[in-house]
Amino acid sequence: MLLTYVDESHSSEVYFLGAVLCPETEAISLTEALDEVVWKAIGSYGHMTPETELHAYDIFHAKRDWKHLTSKPRARIGVYADALQAIADHEVKIILTGVDLVRLQRRYGANHDHPHSITLTHLLERVDEVAKRDGELALIIADECEGQDDYRKDLRQYRASGTWGYKGRKITTVVDTMHFAASSASRLLQAVDLVAFLFHRIHINADNDARAKKANEQLWARVEPRVVHQRVWYP
Repeated sequence: MLLTYVDESHSSEVYFLGAVLCPETEAISLTEALDEVVWKAIGSYGHMTPETELHAYDIFHAKRDWKHLTSKPRARIGVYADALQAIADHEVKIILTGVDLVRLQRRYGANHDHPHSITLTHLLERVDEVAKRDGELALIIADECEGQDDYRKDLRQYRASGTWGYKGRKITTVVDTMHFAASSASRLLQAVDLVAFLFHRIHINADNDARAKKANEQLWARVEPRVVHQRVWYP
């Protein structure tokens, strides 16, 4: 079984969804490894608790539980690196799908589906491809969001009659329904948040400083070998 954790990262330019496909045999080990990242940070910098969330935005910008590291960017980069390395050290697969929002609006105006729905459809197609290729089943666990019931209905339709578009396919490997959980309660949802946030930031060239760009690239290099699919749809 591939436990497939899904989270979004978006801006005015592009809407991304990421997925970390974690074999059931790796899930506990990866959770414990991410717990260790937090314990290491507590030992080095204090202030956090074992329940502190590895939330990408907060670590990157020194917010909430990571606010005390405002003047220590290297420390925050180190925490992010440790978390990404923990992910990379496990037999996970990473999928990233996105849609260009500027072109989506230009082509369809207000008559388009929500970008989350569009990218989720593309993501489910790729998850199904990977699971089928590997002879596995997939269980979807996504970060809580608006429209959850609609996305569950969409999944039922994709099972019955397939997805839309010229690459439409019938989803046959995703079991049960689509589950939604709070990222604060799931280290594995935090894992995909870290991945999606960094990939998005690199994609839109959010950092102008050469040192920041280099740091981002070095961080991304840790998990890039685990990426099995990445694509942005340009309508």
